[in-house]
Amino acid sequence: MTDLGGALADLARQRPLLVASDYDGVLARLRDDPGSAVPEPGVADLLTRLAAVEGVTVALVSGRGVADLQATSGLTGPFRWVGSHGAEFDGPLSGDLAVRRDELVAALAPLVAAVPGARLEVKPAGAAVHVRTVTDRDAAARLLADAAAGPGADPSLTAKPGKDVLELAVTDADKGSALLRLRDELGATGVLYLGDDVTDEDGFTAIAPDGLSVKVGDGDTAARHRVPDLDGVRDLLARLAELLAP
Repeated sequence: MTDLGGALADLARQRPLLVASDYDGVLARLRDDPGSAVPEPGVADLLTRLAAVEGVTVALVSGRGVADLQATSGLTGPFRWVGSHGAEFDGPLSGDLAVRRDELVAALAPLVAAVPGARLEVKPAGAAVHVRTVTDRDAAARLLADAAAGPGADPSLTAKPGKDVLELAVTDADKGSALLRLRDELGATGVLYLGDDVTDEDGFTAIAPDGLSVKVGDGDTAARHRVPDLDGVRDLLARLAELLAP
């Protein structure tokens, strides 16, 4: 992977500039209770500083619904909000997909209820099966496999596997298409995207070869750069804020 410091310096000279990031596992630590995943100390101030720079747009890109993302994060800056892996763009989906989502939830519910510790999360554009708190790891793996082979086998659904989770969406939107939509809308000549999970690979791939893609943590990735953890994310944002300061 190439020099991140030099890439940040090059990025900071570009306008308009899009600074986009996943939320969970990047700006906030992963929690067993998703509702307690608040931003890391200092992150909110850094994002606000970045968004205040002329020609810079900060976007939060998440698998969460926009309303959940805003409520959980508590962030209130002049940010762009992309939820449900790109299906929600600055606001909630229209209601025409609700019936399909509710049918999906009804099919998944008995599978999840049969595994102690598993949780079914209903999202605006689908549902997610969470097994992080399942102590029987074999049962956790079987549940994810059963969800994928059963309700998830519907070809009209889009499967988005992640860390101890399988999300099934009733749309085919992804983070990559959302980033490209934002980039084109803003006319951005520079794009930064930070992510840590499987679904972020769509974003890394979409902004290649010119975008600055940063993977948080271990694992194979299409990203051109890597930071080890959330402290590394904060250091990166702080460095970018310094570079953008007048």
